[in-house]
Amino acid sequence: MTLSNNIQEILNTTDRFAAGAGCRVTEVDATHAVAEMTVAKGHLNAGGVCQGGALFTLADLAMAALINHQGNLTFGISSNVMFVSSAVEGDRLRAEAVPVADHHKLPAIEVRVTNQEGRLICHLTGMGYRKEAEFPGVKS
Repeated sequence: MTLSNNIQEILNTTDRFAAGAGCRVTEVDATHAVAEMTVAKGHLNAGGVCQGGALFTLADLAMAALINHQGNLTFGISSNVMFVSSAVEGDRLRAEAVPVADHHKLPAIEVRVTNQEGRLICHLTGMGYRKEAEFPGVKS
């Protein structure tokens, strides 16, 4: 099992909040990470579209996979999200995180969340703080 696959498995089993929201990491390597979810009735806000917190959770999971792929415990310390268009029940969402700067202590990430048609739903930029400790459960 590669380190990236190990991070994917760990996040999919231990990030209970993201799992409860229906989010799963589907790809991770040094160049990108992908998390996916299908918008369900429980994701909808009072306006009948996907709630921003659900979109943020999906983007945050993709970011977590990418900033932790090397095996060092890294926490998100800053995120800025811009909601561009609405997602509706049944939409299949894909969050792809890519590195902006892979600084040894402060990695910067960009995440684009798109629907099944490739339409941009939201855009997130974030920064992490990389600790010297290993990510819990990682086997090199």
